[in-house]
Amino acid sequence: MADRIHVGTRKGLFELERRGGGWDVARTHFLGDPVSAVLAQADGSLLAALDLGHFGAKLWRRSPEGDWQELAAPAFPPKPEDAVDDPHPWSLGRIWALEPGGVPGRVWAGTMPGGLFRSDDWGATWALNEPLWRMPDRRRWMGVAGGEQPGISTVLVDPRNPADIRLGISTAGVWATTDTGASWSLINQGMYNEYMPPGQEGDPIAQDIHQLARCAARPEVMWCQHHNGVFRSEDAGANWAELTAIRPSKFGFAVAAHPTDPDTAWFVPSAKDERRFPVDGKVVVARTQDGGRSFEVLSQGLPQRHAYDLVWRHGLAVDPAGRQLAFGSTSGGLWISGDAGQSWDALDARLPPVAFVRFAAA
Repeated sequence: MADRIHVGTRKGLFELERRGGGWDVARTHFLGDPVSAVLAQADGSLLAALDLGHFGAKLWRRSPEGDWQELAAPAFPPKPEDAVDDPHPWSLGRIWALEPGGVPGRVWAGTMPGGLFRSDDWGATWALNEPLWRMPDRRRWMGVAGGEQPGISTVLVDPRNPADIRLGISTAGVWATTDTGASWSLINQGMYNEYMPPGQEGDPIAQDIHQLARCAARPEVMWCQHHNGVFRSEDAGANWAELTAIRPSKFGFAVAAHPTDPDTAWFVPSAKDERRFPVDGKVVVARTQDGGRSFEVLSQGLPQRHAYDLVWRHGLAVDPAGRQLAFGSTSGGLWISGDAGQSWDALDARLPPVAFVRFAAA
């Protein structure tokens, strides 16, 4: 059972530890600085990405002994003169995802503006995945939530094969490689985007992927919280089926997949688009245990009156055993469950807006 949770917020990184029967903030890091991504190892080492706005994206690594060292952040090459029609910048805006690569020392970083970087030395050096970045279709990618830059929010590495990777891109769909990024294909069959013009709803690049998750024991089973629906795939993302039983809303940002049960996943629904707060002011978690045919609305211990907490893409996490969950909100709330989401306890703290929640590796 995991005994540490890392919470990245707009004002620092908070490290939670289990104490007695509950959880408490044990340590704080980078107070005052926005933390956009975290990767925790079982030995206590960490990678933390900071989004310092005008001062740029920064990357720090903590050793198992607790010492922090700043690393060089991933960097794009200079923009070529013949790329004047490329609408996206060739400079790092934000590190949005940090994921282990399935090989000792390997880490993948997904960024805004849609770059994928690989490190084989635990973040000391980085290389841009050139085949994806220089693909002509990348120029059709769209910005996140109306912004200027598309972003890679999900990097899923098949635990059986580190060369097999799936990306979730907002807004550019689901992309796949089976050769460690030497070539890529777009796999969105069955998805649609209802805010596109008539006849363009099924355009694969127009699919706004909020977040992807996969079952570690059955990696071919994947889940997607899309901008306008919840989808499930049983063939590693090649084909998707919409799950219309989701309640109380099909809109949301976060999804967590059970690590061993391919039929179980959790979502945090909210009211869509202009509103973007919990339906009826009630914070709930939607759980399916039958592959999406039905959903339970879980609310025990969650605020059910005048609650307007929104949960971002990386704000929901499940531990490696599939028993503990945690999620944090844009209002600074953090809730933890020890019974697979059936009931929740609020952390006795008011945190800054939460962007990232992650259990330490077992």
